[in-house]
Amino acid sequence: MPAPPVPSDDLTHFGYRQELRRSLGGFSAFAAGFSFVSILTTVFQLFGFGYTFGGPLFFWSWPFVLAGQLLVALVFAELAARYPLAGSVYQWAKQLARGFGGWLAGWMMLLGCVVALAAAAIALQIVLPSVWSGFQLVGGDPSVTSPTGATNAVLLGTLLIVFTTVVNAAGVRVMARINDVGVAAELIGVVVLIGGLALFAVRGPQVVVHSVAVSDGASAAGLGGVLASALMAAYVLYGFDTAASVAEETRDARRTAPRAVLRAVLVSGLGGLAVVLTALMAAPSLTDGELAGHGLPYVITAVFGDTFGRIFLADVAIAVVVCTLTIQTGTIRLIYAMARDNALPFSARLSGVNPRTGTPLWPAVVSGALAIGLLGVNVGNPTLFSTITGTSVVVVYLAYLLVTGPLLLRRLRGRFPAEPGLFSLGRFAIPVNVAAVAYGVVMIVNIAWPRAEIYDLTGSGSPWLLLFPVEFVGAALLIGWFCWLRLRRSSAPALEPAV
Repeated sequence: MPAPPVPSDDLTHFGYRQELRRSLGGFSAFAAGFSFVSILTTVFQLFGFGYTFGGPLFFWSWPFVLAGQLLVALVFAELAARYPLAGSVYQWAKQLARGFGGWLAGWMMLLGCVVALAAAAIALQIVLPSVWSGFQLVGGDPSVTSPTGATNAVLLGTLLIVFTTVVNAAGVRVMARINDVGVAAELIGVVVLIGGLALFAVRGPQVVVHSVAVSDGASAAGLGGVLASALMAAYVLYGFDTAASVAEETRDARRTAPRAVLRAVLVSGLGGLAVVLTALMAAPSLTDGELAGHGLPYVITAVFGDTFGRIFLADVAIAVVVCTLTIQTGTIRLIYAMARDNALPFSARLSGVNPRTGTPLWPAVVSGALAIGLLGVNVGNPTLFSTITGTSVVVVYLAYLLVTGPLLLRRLRGRFPAEPGLFSLGRFAIPVNVAAVAYGVVMIVNIAWPRAEIYDLTGSGSPWLLLFPVEFVGAALLIGWFCWLRLRRSSAPALEPAV
């Protein structure tokens, strides 16, 4: 049933009270989505990975993923205007699909956010040891594919998550101020990076149409390598829905949230596309193995020099901190949204809002503890980065599909008419929705494909490693089903749509 045309500040028509503090403006909402994506964090984190698989041709995975995620964002923008509620994906799915299907989207998104939180935090390992060797606290090889590098990544990531948990517990204003400053610094950094790399380019943009060997003696990447390299762009360009997840803390959310969602994916996608292109143009060599082995930090220090390169990498470290902070912010809002519907175990405690800070305190603690626990079980694992990032993409894309799929069924049945005055796709609604669903299915299959280069770098041949994303999703579905049965037996009234 469509939501009634009520002011964005009025939650009573959805069955909720205004508990969170509505103090965020349009830039802060955009910043929440942009910093979740955080192109400096994620492009730096996986540039070497993408280049290893696809060489210069991995560039073309970017426009494909950007187009697909823009389709999803357009669908989400419609939903953000109709349901300006904390928890975005969960709330939208709950309105579109009754019962287990609607709840499952929130459950999968919650797990995906926890995995993404851990994945973002370990990105510090890509940057900090390049700024100063003293950040390699455990000694040894700082490479993320080495046991010592992976162990140090867990340590740095744990310290960062402790910090972001404290900040999120302090209140949305503290979080928003840090986030706004960090996003401004990241936007400036992206512009400086693109301009500097373009200025010192040693080859033209035609580099992206040539297939070259990524290192001496290696063969050029084929179609399979380019498909695998799509993990980089797929990992970078999700989380833009966080711009809508803070809707209950955003002024004029029905108009602000859709714009923030679309701006977040467009700015992030186009900015990331430009970074990848100019990095390929400016890299001293495409075949000496450095670009695949050390990624963007190698390009930065080679092009800008050691001193300026370290300063820029420090800006990237700030982006990593802000990215991790915002991912946890979105995770907290999702836990809060589900808990106040009694849709999670221990909902009474998880739905509480601290009266002094206006922030859900226990969701901050729980999300931080779960992410740290996920890092802890991967200490010394050389496939830490690729396994966690690949799994997070599969889980989050599945949660997105649990929104776009049911919405498409409603459209085909004529049960989702446009509402005057709200953002709408009009006559393009069904084609865009169909394309968004198709894109989601293709990317889930592609990223979950059992590639040893992603999930089994040691070459053990273990099916448990190769099928890790599938196993994770299977376990999540099984645990989720038992949780759902227990919650349903408790007669939780809000497990059905609120309107």
